[in-house]
Amino acid sequence: MIMKLLVIDDDRKLCRLIKDYLEPMGYEVVTAHSGPEGLDKALNETWQAIILDVMLPGMDGFEVLKGIRRQTNVPVLMLTARGDEADRIVGLEIGADDYLPKTFSTRELLARLRAVTRRISHAEAKSKGEIDPEIVIGPLRVNSDSRTAVLGDEPLALTPVEFDLLTSLARAKGRVKTREQLLDEIRDRNYEVFDRSIDVHISALRRKLGDDPKASRFIRTVRSAGYMLMNPANNSL
Repeated sequence: MIMKLLVIDDDRKLCRLIKDYLEPMGYEVVTAHSGPEGLDKALNETWQAIILDVMLPGMDGFEVLKGIRRQTNVPVLMLTARGDEADRIVGLEIGADDYLPKTFSTRELLARLRAVTRRISHAEAKSKGEIDPEIVIGPLRVNSDSRTAVLGDEPLALTPVEFDLLTSLARAKGRVKTREQLLDEIRDRNYEVFDRSIDVHISALRRKLGDDPKASRFIRTVRSAGYMLMNPANNSL
């Protein structure tokens, strides 16, 4: 599915860089280079997300955001060269979904963008009464709505990262999840730190599941590929 993205920024070189990076990732990127132009496009077309700079000619990003929020809850990622905490607070209070300085890496931009669109999709599903069903794999039960996991009769004491990892693996039971896919699906994390420590988190999760890495009941390491969750009842997929 193509994700339609609007980038409102007067830095044309940066817009081209964002466009060149995101379009191969499945985004259709449209740009606007002033506040009034950006607001007009934001309100007259349908977008999956908007990247919005604060410093814009004609109308600053905060005013553009106010105009957007009067009509739509489209995910908005604020993008600015300013590092002042007060500006970040203002943007978030007006209704920005996330805030990213212009010193971002392209990987961080993609991760934040995916995170804000997932949060909106999840919130919309909840508002319609759609609740993720409990996932049952042998003696393991994972409830993403209450964010609880139970093994047999014992609740598992998982960190937020461990729970999100377990949920991602459980939803894909029997299929390999690469490290890159796991990174993309974990929300609201420091991605650079997490990238360096994903194997450590998997190891901790295995310990809490009572798993032996040499004879795994639940989490199997697939060499040069990633990880896969199995049904321990028959050690099958």
